[in-house]
Amino acid sequence: MRALSKVRWRRGLAAVAIALSSLATVEAAYAADDYTQNVTAIDATQARINFTPTTPAVYVDVHYLIPGQGQQNFRMTNNAGTWQKTVGSLSAGTVIDYWFTYEKSGPQYDTPHFSYTHNSAPQPVATPTFSPPGGTYATAQTVTISTATSGATIRYTVDGSTPTSSSPVYSGPISVPGNRTINAIGIKSGQPNSSVGSASYVIGTPVATPTFSPPGGAYASAQTVTISTATSGATIRYTVDGSTPTASSPVYSGPISVSSNRTVSAIGIKSGLANSAVASATYTIGTQQGCTQSDNPNFGPNTRIFDPSMSATSIQAQLDTDFNNQKDTITAQMAPRRVAHLFKPGVYNGIHDDVGYYTSVSGLGRNPGDVLINGDITVDAFNESDKGVALQNFWRSAENMAVNPASGTNRWAVAQAAPFRRMDVRGNLALYPASYGFASGGYTADTRVSGQTASVSQQQWYTRDSNYGSWNGGVWNMVFSGTPGAPATTFPNPPSTNLATTPISRDVPYLYLDGNQYRVFLPSLRTNASGASWINGGTPGTSLPMSQFYVVKSGDTAATINAALGQGCNLFFTPGIYNVNQTINITRPNTVVLGIGYATIVPQNGVTAMQVADVDGVRIKGILFDAGTTLSNSLLTVGPAGSSASHASNPTTLQDVFFRVGGAVAGKATNSLVVNSHNTIIDHSWIWRADHGNAGTWGWDEAIGDTGLVVNGNDVLATGLFVEHYQKYQTIWNGERGRTIFYQNEMPYDVPNQAVWNRPNGQAGYAAYKVGDNVTTHEAWGLGSYCFFNVNPSVRAENAFEVPNRPGVRMHNLLTVSLNYQGTITHVINNVGGVTPPGTVPVNVVNYP
Repeated sequence: MRALSKVRWRRGLAAVAIALSSLATVEAAYAADDYTQNVTAIDATQARINFTPTTPAVYVDVHYLIPGQGQQNFRMTNNAGTWQKTVGSLSAGTVIDYWFTYEKSGPQYDTPHFSYTHNSAPQPVATPTFSPPGGTYATAQTVTISTATSGATIRYTVDGSTPTSSSPVYSGPISVPGNRTINAIGIKSGQPNSSVGSASYVIGTPVATPTFSPPGGAYASAQTVTISTATSGATIRYTVDGSTPTASSPVYSGPISVSSNRTVSAIGIKSGLANSAVASATYTIGTQQGCTQSDNPNFGPNTRIFDPSMSATSIQAQLDTDFNNQKDTITAQMAPRRVAHLFKPGVYNGIHDDVGYYTSVSGLGRNPGDVLINGDITVDAFNESDKGVALQNFWRSAENMAVNPASGTNRWAVAQAAPFRRMDVRGNLALYPASYGFASGGYTADTRVSGQTASVSQQQWYTRDSNYGSWNGGVWNMVFSGTPGAPATTFPNPPSTNLATTPISRDVPYLYLDGNQYRVFLPSLRTNASGASWINGGTPGTSLPMSQFYVVKSGDTAATINAALGQGCNLFFTPGIYNVNQTINITRPNTVVLGIGYATIVPQNGVTAMQVADVDGVRIKGILFDAGTTLSNSLLTVGPAGSSASHASNPTTLQDVFFRVGGAVAGKATNSLVVNSHNTIIDHSWIWRADHGNAGTWGWDEAIGDTGLVVNGNDVLATGLFVEHYQKYQTIWNGERGRTIFYQNEMPYDVPNQAVWNRPNGQAGYAAYKVGDNVTTHEAWGLGSYCFFNVNPSVRAENAFEVPNRPGVRMHNLLTVSLNYQGTITHVINNVGGVTPPGTVPVNVVNYP
């Protein structure tokens, strides 16, 4: 997010025409032999103008007239020698009158006028379809291929390769006796070829997934592990180094001795049947099982625990002291201080908690109504240096309380990494500063607001599984899922996106008091969720006693933490900064890592700060990973490369997990978060390479980070994803069937020149969100990307979103903005969507394709 000294945001209310600077004197000449030109239809509303000079040109400008519009003038984009410009908002029969100005060996030339009628060109052949469709079948299948285009010829392949006009001609049903991928195209004279249709068939019932005895876990001594499958006659192939087993891996023939830490993976294979799913078990050897801690632990010097029996005056004095220490944007934003405010169940009258940097405020009740604040939990533009805006109100949170606002309205004017969870606001909620200045990028979950929630000058917001009395406002991107009372989808005007339910969710683990003993509650997994989990009598789930947690406090090392994990402990991080010189390894299924007060983990000597095995049900919540000064490959990795186990019934969840590269120290990490495990849920994460901070800690050569998020696992869901300022792709999504609900991005401010920021294929700039070229299924809703190239405003990005053109890849409600017109984004997604105009005005695309 932007530093206040660098930008002032203005809200544009109308589109602004983009005009080129006045041209130099144009030589009244043209040479038709010097170029070729044409116009191609992209879809029902867009066409691309193409100009290819015989002699390479320094520039080419296109001028065009559309009925009802004034003349448009654009500098075209050079794509491998062909200069191109996409024209949108067309309808069938629209006539474009166009001509060019181009450079040749110094002089400038004009061409004659040309004419193009949209959608007069023939349409591509319809993509072939398959019957039966691709899938898993018990017996061989007979597959027919067809296209809706009459008279078209179908060419196909059965080895997974891309068909061409010389591939075999389809003349009748194809027998598929075993695993096979069929690809096909439709061809007809006078029409463009169809897109490639594809269907993959798995023949035969899969072998039953192997199981391990004893199961993976922590053991005091070496274990003898047996592997079995319920499918009679199947062969088991296995590995012991965490890699994915294949048909050429060693054959399992008897018990395996596991004498040290090891991950064993296995698949079942049988002729005539599909291979089983990969199974894995991770063993930690040489540690004592069990974790013995107090159920009333010491939560360290930075945790304040308030009781209703305490006087309001004494509570307020402590709150004010902490706020004054954590308040200032200039001095506290990158400071090492961390603090948590915990309120025991009961009623607190006249309390006003102004929430500063690195402060988390939480109730210790089983449900939000168990702690009632007759007062306010407030974030505002507190400081003179803020100049009335809340663009840097990061790293603060409120959770698990009821608030009866003193004035009827509770104010929570924040930017990134400031969740508002499990709150019961008995009145109104204002998400903007009292000054009406800008705020940017918040998150609400599992919350009820009985009155009106007003965003007003809040630029983007995501709400999950909550209940609103009503909603008012919207600047660029307001996204809701599973939230009764939220506005309907009206993107882009107003810019609201509403999904009736959240497909998969599980609320955060949280600390609470059960009588006189502390426990951690673990909410149950929800599917197609709507509304707060607790309003019908309490959140469903289970709980763990604090005796099963190791309470991490100042002075604890990575070795101490790993030893506790080896004893079977979960981790509870108290407010503080933890420098780790070895990776924290989470190997046990269902391990809980819970932090309060923005507990911060900083890797030393280039290690990965934390690594999670490919196991079920790990929950990580409330941790800030801050890159160290030696380059790490990643800060958090979930699952080893090649992870293949399904965790659909018990996914790993990352919630309020934040990442920072630079700002406090000159941090360096190639990737911040890498997700290899399937079915992982990323629920509210701000992944940030610093655009400001302490002197010498940020800048192109100081804060080093290629990519914020890399997703390699399948069926990964992100709800509330914020990724900003990385030096290459911000997000790379290689896994199948990925879904994102709400994405907020800013490209790097500090690109020194275009040459250092071009993609390997030569395209200008790196996309903010790239779906891998081989991905066949992906879907996302409510995505925004903004540029502010203030170091070199001539820098541009070809597009903000880059996805493969496949029917299963669908993107909804996307936008781009050039902040104060510092640089441009040429297209929103692929070649669709216009260039960002002046005036900080969004360019919107409702659906792609």
